[in-house]
Amino acid sequence: MTAQLAVVTVTYSSGEHLTTFLRSLEKATSPTPPVIIADNGSTDGAPEAAEQEFDNVTLIHTGGNIGYGGGINRAVAALEKDIEFIAVANPDVDWGPGSLDELLAAAQRWPRAGSLGPLIHEPDGAIYPSARRVPDLTSGIGHALFSHVWKSNPWTRAYRADDAAPSERPVGWLSGSCLLMRREAFEAVGGFDSRYFMYMEDVDLGDRLGKAGWLNVYVPDATIVHTKGHAAGRNPEKMLPAHHRSAYQFQADRNPGPWRAPLRLALRAGLAMRSRVAVYAARRTPDPATADTSEEGTSR
Repeated sequence: MTAQLAVVTVTYSSGEHLTTFLRSLEKATSPTPPVIIADNGSTDGAPEAAEQEFDNVTLIHTGGNIGYGGGINRAVAALEKDIEFIAVANPDVDWGPGSLDELLAAAQRWPRAGSLGPLIHEPDGAIYPSARRVPDLTSGIGHALFSHVWKSNPWTRAYRADDAAPSERPVGWLSGSCLLMRREAFEAVGGFDSRYFMYMEDVDLGDRLGKAGWLNVYVPDATIVHTKGHAAGRNPEKMLPAHHRSAYQFQADRNPGPWRAPLRLALRAGLAMRSRVAVYAARRTPDPATADTSEEGTSR
């Protein structure tokens, strides 16, 4: 029996990217799966136009900008009960031919895979490091402090798993810009943590899946192109602080208790300072790459 598949995405004035997403999806697998768009308050009319143009699209309005994870959770809740696999993707993904078929085939090879992610190309052809290790406190701080001034620092290399050639393997977490998820696993861990308005929700999800006994499997034979960062580039004053708040949330959750309160306080202060520096740099040289985030998210 063919696995039942649906695609979910979250829009926030995603414009022409959404049309590319839906048209390229037709070549990613056959038959074309149903798509649920959770719209977080778009003003460009793109989600409404997509629902009119594409027969497989259903649009739901979340009632406001509830964040990426919250929007995905809302979309998943609207799926039919017989859906076994959920493709979670940003609306600025350009699906490679057969990419979803490759991910579905890998899911059969890895029955404990809770999530599977493709090789992600950037628009210029570069490979985005989408399969990474879960950052501990040391590697997270080292990456945060040195990633922009010392590109080859050991903490960033470890975080990005730059020493590993593309190969099908379990990893710590996968970029939430494009994931194939086993619905059983998604629901077992409660989906995305909606406290993360944007960024780091994929790191958190991958970490929780791993702790629950599921695998996050990188499948480089499946390829997509992700036009990352268009929202971050437009709104650095909002996006960059959101990233730093999420980074704090992730580490604070993993360092609980009163005796670690001084650590959390220092971490909050350090990330707040780094956020201000990053916003200042983005204003001087607007560039989505200024924010080295978990997803370089675009739909928020």
